Amino acid sequence: MAVHVEVSQPLLVVAPWVAALAWLPIGAAAGVGVRWLSVRLARWERLEPMARPWQVYGPVAACGVLFAAFGAAYGLSPLLLIRSLWVAVLVHVIFFDLEHRLILDRVLLPSAAAALLLSVVTPHLGWLQAVLTGVGTGLVFLGIAVVGSFVLKAEAMGLGDVKFSALMGLMLGFPAILTAVLTGVILAGVVAVALVVLRVRSMKDSIAYGPFLAMGALLALYRLSGS
Repeated sequence: MAVHVEVSQPLLVVAPWVAALAWLPIGAAAGVGVRWLSVRLARWERLEPMARPWQVYGPVAACGVLFAAFGAAYGLSPLLLIRSLWVAVLVHVIFFDLEHRLILDRVLLPSAAAALLLSVVTPHLGWLQAVLTGVGTGLVFLGIAVVGSFVLKAEAMGLGDVKFSALMGLMLGFPAILTAVLTGVILAGVVAVALVVLRVRSMKDSIAYGPFLAMGALLALYRLSGS
């Protein structure tokens, strides 16, 4: 059941390009924070953070561009703040998982709590749909992980990916989660095939699913601007 709180109406009515330009530097600043937090989290987990250009500047550029795109799509509204929070979380997941092959509970659990709270004021969502979608998505991915491990005799999907899929369900609800998962699976499949064809990886090697699922979630969030 959703509580009707109007958060989609802009606080200030401006042209989409103005909203994009206004939100871009805020996104870049958020990206700096994402990178800073990722480094601190890595050290807490006794991991060595790397400093390649894509790792240092990638979150800044990604958050800047995405915040601008979401600003244009959602306008300067309270809902934009909610979507921007999820953009920052998803960008963190993409870059941290690519760098360390981990999705941390230190990120997932607070994000899940925030998603549950914010679902109450998120249009077309509500806490009940959020919980049902999160639990359902998590169970589906857990089943895939168990069956995949049984068939392949190796870890087909990490528990971090399973928990992250549940968080996506809390964020997106139904049917937006279908767009996110389908997009993520297709992207992961295309990249996996390309890596095998280019002989970068073999058929037995696994890939990090988290970044691709996060990209699918970003697309689904952006598409929700039209609903």
